[in-house]
Amino acid sequence: MSSSSLQNLNRSMAEVVNIAAYKFADLTELAELRSELRALCQAQRLKGTILLSPEGINLFVAGDQSGIDALLGRIREIPGLTDLEVKESLSDEQPFQRMLVKIKREIISFGVEGIEPHRYTSPRISAAELKQWLDEGRPVTLLDTRNNFEIDAGTFENAVAIDIENFRQFPEAVEKLPAEMKQRPVVTFCTGGIRCEKAAPYLERVGFENVLQLDGGILKYLEVCGGDHYDGDCFVFDRRVAVNEKLAESPLAQCFVCQAILTPEDQQSPLYVEGQSCPHCHRSVDEQRRDLIASRQRKLADITQPLPGSQPYTNHRPLRVASQFDGLKVLDFLDAMKTQLSRQEWSEVCENGHLLCNDAPVHPGRTVRSGEILVHVIPMTVEPEINADIEILYEDDAIVVVNKPAPLPVHPCGRFNRNSLTYLLNLVYAPLKLRPAHRLDAETTGVMVFSKTRQVARQLQPQFDEGKVQKRYLARVQEQPEATQFDCQVPISAEPGPEGVRVPDENGLPAETRFETLQRLDDGTAILQATPMTGRTNQIRLHLWHLGFPIVGDPIYRPNQQLAAAMTTDLAKSQLGLHAAELSFVHPTTELNMSFQATEPDWFHSPGEVVQSG
Repeated sequence: MSSSSLQNLNRSMAEVVNIAAYKFADLTELAELRSELRALCQAQRLKGTILLSPEGINLFVAGDQSGIDALLGRIREIPGLTDLEVKESLSDEQPFQRMLVKIKREIISFGVEGIEPHRYTSPRISAAELKQWLDEGRPVTLLDTRNNFEIDAGTFENAVAIDIENFRQFPEAVEKLPAEMKQRPVVTFCTGGIRCEKAAPYLERVGFENVLQLDGGILKYLEVCGGDHYDGDCFVFDRRVAVNEKLAESPLAQCFVCQAILTPEDQQSPLYVEGQSCPHCHRSVDEQRRDLIASRQRKLADITQPLPGSQPYTNHRPLRVASQFDGLKVLDFLDAMKTQLSRQEWSEVCENGHLLCNDAPVHPGRTVRSGEILVHVIPMTVEPEINADIEILYEDDAIVVVNKPAPLPVHPCGRFNRNSLTYLLNLVYAPLKLRPAHRLDAETTGVMVFSKTRQVARQLQPQFDEGKVQKRYLARVQEQPEATQFDCQVPISAEPGPEGVRVPDENGLPAETRFETLQRLDDGTAILQATPMTGRTNQIRLHLWHLGFPIVGDPIYRPNQQLAAAMTTDLAKSQLGLHAAELSFVHPTTELNMSFQATEPDWFHSPGEVVQSG
């Protein structure tokens, strides 16, 4: 039987085609491309992950042959991706649970500026040539760039493992390699080759003199050369866990809790409970909590693909009449609310019967009364995109702590209702309704804490109201303060000013923020630590703006004392350099001191070269 006939027979027996591919290229218009590819994959019933970034594409997708062909046909129409090479294998079952199409800063996270594989990458060595070198016993160092748990499944004989848990640790691990390795021939390898596209140039940058990368990675080597000089299986990031030298699914499994690779013997152990424990780990309280959080994260991923606000729906937006608006005409009240609609647009809403009170249409000349609730009915609502990469840091019976991404509004507001933090979390935790103990601006990232019940909220909320909670923020600001430590005690207006935002007001609410300069950067910006002693709306942003150090990316408090209206803010374009880094308080039920930190955002990790420390 010919190889092509055998391949066709295999396809008929194994219905699922698995493809893996990446390509570094300059890509643009990523939002439109994401929407198109997501719709195509859904129509073709494909599952897996596609990562898009300005530096290229990385994908792992499975489905039937016609669907795979349709996806690859479209991708290869994109400039820069016409020669996309694909690694293909077959399986009896779909290895992925859902279809994700995401936009990322990098298609493989590395975090080192100036490593750009679409412009330069190290020379390659083919699988066949590497096998020949190993057959001949040529002196060469094989450097495994993968994570520890991947190496547990298998690696090349005598390969050097660099002992990392994730690829961002690679640069630090390289510093620990013997200096004499820099003069030897080094061949880097990983699963499919993508990590080596960055690892190999980095090695060259730090002084390695003869670096090659294995073209196509381990998967290509096994395809071309079989298991010669390779010990074990190759870990893959799907439900197959690993493939053997014939690229067929291996009998290995992976522990969901500790990520250990499990042999068939491990899987027969009474200590192995799928998704809960294995012989390599124990079921401590902390581990049970990690399992719970992992299940929440999976549900969060499911409900945000697609975002709930991206599907057209009829939005009923309530507008409560506060006491200061009692007696105003409807249009005057709506003007005073400073919504995003003009007076003429609100008049048209009323004419169309889309403003209701007690389910009856409201006339624009009607008088409103304190306590009334008007309802703006908005048919065919499609909300703007937000960042739904919410990280759950901690959960117990009383509270939930998250790392909020940006842009993401905390509460439904303006054009956002379903695409808001509280709405998404309440879908995850239903039937519970989580209660935020405080708030962050939509453009601000960092730690937020929620109460699970009203009773817990009554115990936790007073700590925030009375200033007993310790907060630590990080901010990247324009201009560089001369002082290492300074503060601001400018009072802040109790209500929004003419532009719909808080402003300095000598008759306003007392406010105090303490600042410390952490880094002064060569681009003229600086990294500050901010400690708010009071909790006023927009306090840190306003105080820094007042002092002449506006936060980088602030769409409202702009340089040169410029102030923009809140309603003009485009969250999709906002990249505010403000991060709630740490939050400390007394647990509302155990009365233990608790402190939570959120990983710093990209603008803190790679802000530019430091020229002076504060």
